[in-house]
Amino acid sequence: MESKKIDPKFNKVQNPKIGLIALASDYMIEKDFTNVIKDKKIDFFVNRIECYNPLTSENLIKMSEKVTEVTKDILPGEKIDCVVYGCTSGTIAAGYDSIKKKIKIAKPEAEVTTPSTAAIKALKKLNINKIAVFTPYPKKLNDEVLEFFKKEKFQIKSNSYFDIESDIDIGKVDPEYLYQILSKMDLNGAEALFVSCTALPALSIIERLEKKLGVIVLSSNQTLIWETLEKIKKNNSINGFGKLFSNN
Repeated sequence: MESKKIDPKFNKVQNPKIGLIALASDYMIEKDFTNVIKDKKIDFFVNRIECYNPLTSENLIKMSEKVTEVTKDILPGEKIDCVVYGCTSGTIAAGYDSIKKKIKIAKPEAEVTTPSTAAIKALKKLNINKIAVFTPYPKKLNDEVLEFFKKEKFQIKSNSYFDIESDIDIGKVDPEYLYQILSKMDLNGAEALFVSCTALPALSIIERLEKKLGVIVLSSNQTLIWETLEKIKKNNSINGFGKLFSNN
């Protein structure tokens, strides 16, 4: 028998590539990304980063020290169009510039987005200044999120939080219970409600909340996915995930 060598033929056109850095304990973020982009010609890759409990700024900063290493392992040696750091409070604690710098060491060509910065861009696009904020975090971390928005010149009209200390427990929150809590929240004249944390099961209830509350509802994963798609120029024809996507 003689073996025959055959030359391969490669695709000339490739889909945009998204690389997601997800927390090792995050139940939701991959599911949410997949639900939104499943019908689009996008290649989606995930690597997970070790996280530490309890949820404190110090532990979130410690987690960010591994960003370059984790980013390198997303299609090693290949270019990524957009690298997504999937932690809202972690970006606030470590700082966007620090996260971006660490990602760029591994993937210098990539666009970079994070939940906290994506939320700011979404609020500004929608011309919203007065917001209500809900977080699942402990009180200290909750307050640091509020300070982040205040420094960005937003008025915090209302705030509630769960006081959960372990990230893995956030993903176990019953989405129907979350809907009931948020639908009864006193917004105190806010123009929008922002629901923080990529691990919280908020994306699936956004449209119901908008109808119930009569205001725009944003979440960490929703704004993060929205800005990711903006960066790779694929943010069109998306329904079912809130008014943010209908304002393209």
